[in-house]
Amino acid sequence: MEFKLQWGLLALILQSLIVAGECFTPFNVTYDGRAIIVGGERRMLISGGIHYPRATPQTWPDLISKGKEGGLDVIETYVFWNGHEPVKGQYNFEGRYDLVKFVKLVGSSGLYLFLRIGPYVCAEWNFGGFPVWLRDVPGIEFRTDNTPFKEEMQRFVKKIVDLMREESLFSWQGGPIIMLQIENEYGNIQNSYGSKGKDYMRWAAEMAVGLDAGVPWVMCQQTDAPDYIIDTCNGYYCDSFKPNSNKKPKMWTENWDGWYTIWGDRVPHHPTEDIAFAVARFFQRGGSFQNYYMYFGGTNFGRTSGGPNYITSYDYDAPIDEYGLLRQPKWGHLKDLHAAIKLCEPALVAVDSPQYIKLGPKQEAHVYRDNGSKCSAFLANIDEHNSVTVNFLKHAYTLPPWSVSILPDCRNVAFNTAKIGAQTSIKTVGLDAASYFNDHVPLKLMAPYEVDYISKTWNHFKEPIGVWSDSNFTYQGILEHLNVTKDQSDYLWYTTRIYISDEDISFWEQNQASPVLTIDSMRDLVYIFVNGQFTGSAKGKWVKVIQPVKLIQGYNDVTLLSQTVGLQNYGAFLEKDGAGFRGQMKLTGCKNGDINITENTWIYQVGLKGEFLKIYAVDKNGTTEWTELPSDAIATRFSWYQTYFDVPDGSDPVALDLSSMGKGQVWVNGHHLGRYWILNAPKDGCQTCDYRGAYDSDKCVTNCGLPTQSWYHIPRSWLQALDNLIVIFEETEKKPFEISIKSHITETICAQVSENHYPPLHAWKINNGTISLNQTAAPEMHMRCDDGNTISSIKFASYGTPKGSCQDFSRGNCHAPDSISIVSQACIGKQSCSISISNAAFGGDPCRGVVKTLSVEMKCSSSSSSSSSQMI
Repeated sequence: MEFKLQWGLLALILQSLIVAGECFTPFNVTYDGRAIIVGGERRMLISGGIHYPRATPQTWPDLISKGKEGGLDVIETYVFWNGHEPVKGQYNFEGRYDLVKFVKLVGSSGLYLFLRIGPYVCAEWNFGGFPVWLRDVPGIEFRTDNTPFKEEMQRFVKKIVDLMREESLFSWQGGPIIMLQIENEYGNIQNSYGSKGKDYMRWAAEMAVGLDAGVPWVMCQQTDAPDYIIDTCNGYYCDSFKPNSNKKPKMWTENWDGWYTIWGDRVPHHPTEDIAFAVARFFQRGGSFQNYYMYFGGTNFGRTSGGPNYITSYDYDAPIDEYGLLRQPKWGHLKDLHAAIKLCEPALVAVDSPQYIKLGPKQEAHVYRDNGSKCSAFLANIDEHNSVTVNFLKHAYTLPPWSVSILPDCRNVAFNTAKIGAQTSIKTVGLDAASYFNDHVPLKLMAPYEVDYISKTWNHFKEPIGVWSDSNFTYQGILEHLNVTKDQSDYLWYTTRIYISDEDISFWEQNQASPVLTIDSMRDLVYIFVNGQFTGSAKGKWVKVIQPVKLIQGYNDVTLLSQTVGLQNYGAFLEKDGAGFRGQMKLTGCKNGDINITENTWIYQVGLKGEFLKIYAVDKNGTTEWTELPSDAIATRFSWYQTYFDVPDGSDPVALDLSSMGKGQVWVNGHHLGRYWILNAPKDGCQTCDYRGAYDSDKCVTNCGLPTQSWYHIPRSWLQALDNLIVIFEETEKKPFEISIKSHITETICAQVSENHYPPLHAWKINNGTISLNQTAAPEMHMRCDDGNTISSIKFASYGTPKGSCQDFSRGNCHAPDSISIVSQACIGKQSCSISISNAAFGGDPCRGVVKTLSVEMKCSSSSSSSSSQMI
C-alpha cells in the first residue's frame, strides 16, 4: 500500500507541475557576435542534455530539478522521429514520448529549452532517429538533395514546430523554447554527397527558418552554415572554435562529458577535472553557450539503442547517473564551476572580447573589464605536468597543471578546475568505482552484501527453431534483413534444404574433413543450425563467416538466425547500410567442388513465436503454455523464462543483475527493459587515469575483464510492491535461477577539503553588478545522501594531516581529537550537512604551521532504517 501511495503522490505532483498557459512572461530571443540575447539582455548560458524517452515521465521532474540545482539555465533534448512516427502518418506523443509534457515541465521549473529537431539525431539511437519505414519511400536517398527525403523531412519538422506553437511553447509565447536545431553534424559527412550535399544543407536551413518559429536556429559542425543560421561546435574541447561570422556567438552544442559503450568493450570515464577545464577554457576564450552531452544519459529501453552493438545503458558517465542519482564529484564540482561562471556573467556580457595577457610559456589570462567596476578574469595553465606560480595584476597565483582559476573580481580566486572540494559518492551497484582523487588510489567497488535471487521457481517456454507460423514465405535467393523485418523484430530466420550424397559423406570420412559453410559478409550476429541442432555463431559488422558443419546423407535443413543489435546511427548513406548477409553463401569442401546456396529457395520467418504471442505481456501471460523449470534442468538455447518477484522496500532505484545469463531480452510487467548481453571487456587497457592532458574516449577506460553491462535499470514506476511479472528470452544455454535484484543507492560518501581551499561560493555576492567576497568566510565541506536516505554512521573523520583517499583514509601525525564527535554532531541523522574547515570549528589548531585538511567517510542508509554510529 505504501508503495502505491508513493507513486500516486508522485503522479499528483507531476500533474500539478504541468502548468497550463505561460511559463514566463513572453520574451524574444536574438543574438549578436557575443551571446544569445534573452529578453533584451546578453546571457552566458549553461545547458544540459536530458533525452525524454530515455527516462520515464515520473522521473522527469526530479531530473529537471537536479539540473536546475546543478546550475543549468537550459535543458537540451533531441526529437526522436522514429519514436513519434513509428508508422507513417501514425503519431505517438504519449508516455515517454510526451514531448509537450516534457517541455512544459522544463518551463514550469524556470529553465529554458533547446530543442534539436534534426530530424536526424545520431544519439546512439536506433537508425539515428529515422523511422525504418523511411527506407521504403520510392526513390529516397537520405540527407541529400533528394525530393522524396526532403518532403518527408519537412513534413515532420513542420509537425513539431506547429505542435510547439499550438501549445504556446516558444519564448515569444511565454514558453521555454529559446532555440532550435536543424540537421545534426551534417558537415562531417556533407562531402560524401558532393554538390548535392551543399544544396541540401542550404535547403534545410531555408526550410527551417521559413517555418517562422520565432527563435534562432543552429546547425552543429556546419562551418558553411548560412548567415541566418548559427554554426556551433561539438567535441571534448571547443575553446578554439570560431563561428563563421563575427555576427554569431560562440556556442558549444555538445560537450562530451562521457562517451557511449559497446558490448564487450571497456567503459569510458571522463575525469571531472578535465571537463571543468574544458568548460572554463570555453568561457575564458569568448564562449557564451555550453551544453553538456549528456547531463543525464538514461536508458535505451526496448530496442532503441543504436549501433551496431551499443549497450542498453546510456549512462554516459554523466553528472546524473542512469538511475537518476547524482554522480559525485562530477555533479558537485560542475555545480561550483557554474556558480563561479555566473559570478563573472556581468563582466562577460559587458564587453565583446577579453583582454589577453600572456603569463608564461603555457600560461595566459583573459580579462573581461568594462569602463566601470566590472572585472572578471580567467587564469589558465595548459602545461600538462607542472604547477606554476604566475603574477597577475601585482598578485601571485599558483595554478595546478591543466587547470583554470576563475577570479570573478579580478583578484580573488573563486574556483579552480583541478581542485575538487565536492564529495565522492559510491553506489551499491554500478560503475562508480573509478578514482577521482589526484593520488589515483582506486576506489573499492561496492557490491550487494548478500545475494537476493528474485525467485526460486521459474517457468519456461521453448522457442521453435526456424519456421513457427503460417506467416512464413519462400523466395529464391538471399533477401536483405531489414527489407523483410522492417525492424519489427531483431530476428529473421532463413532456412534452406541441401542434399548430400553418399559420395560426399565418404569423401569427408576418408579425408577426416568436414564441410564448411561460408558467408561472404554478415552483420551483427548469426546463429547457425543444421537439422535443428546448434552448430555455431558469428558476430561483427560485415565480417566473413567460416563455420564447419556436420551433415548427413540425404536432405539437410540449414537454418540461419540473422539478428540485429541496434541499427547504424552514424555516417553517410544510412539507408544503404542494411543488415543480415551480403555476397555469396557456399558449402565448401565437397567432393565435386563448392555448393553455392545463395540462390537456393529459402524459407523466411520474421521474429520469434514468443514475440508474436506477446508472452511477456501481463494480459497474455495466462494464455501461454508455460511449464515449470526444474532447478536441475539442462539449459537449452532459445528459451523463454517467466516468474513473479517482489521489489526491495522504499523508493530507491532498482537494478536487475543478469550477470548469470548470456544474451537476450527482458520484460517486466509488460515493459521492455531492453537487450542484455553478458560480454566481458578485454582485461588490459585500464591504466591509472590522469586528468591532465587532452582527453579521448580510450584514455580513462574502466571495467577491464568484467562484463560491459550486468546491471539493468527497472524504473520504479513500472513496478508494484508484489507479484511483478518478469519474462526473459535467453539465446544461450543459461538458466535464470541466479538473477537478482538490488536497490541502487549511494551507500558511501567521502570528501577531502583543506583550510586553504577557496571560500564557499555563497560567500560571494552581486549587488547592482558589483561583486564582493566575504573575506572571513572559511572553506566548507558539503555532504549529501540520496533523497530518502540519511547519514547513518561516520566511518572516518580526521581534521589535521590525514592520509589516503576515499575508502582508504588513515590518520596522519596531526589529528584533532574531537574530529569524530564534531562531524557526527553536524551530520548524523541528516540527509545533508555542512562543516566549516577551520581551527575554530575543531576546537583549536591541532598543529601550528601546517595546512590542515578534513577527510571524512560516511555511510548513507534509508531514513526509516538508519541508526547512529561512529567508527574512528
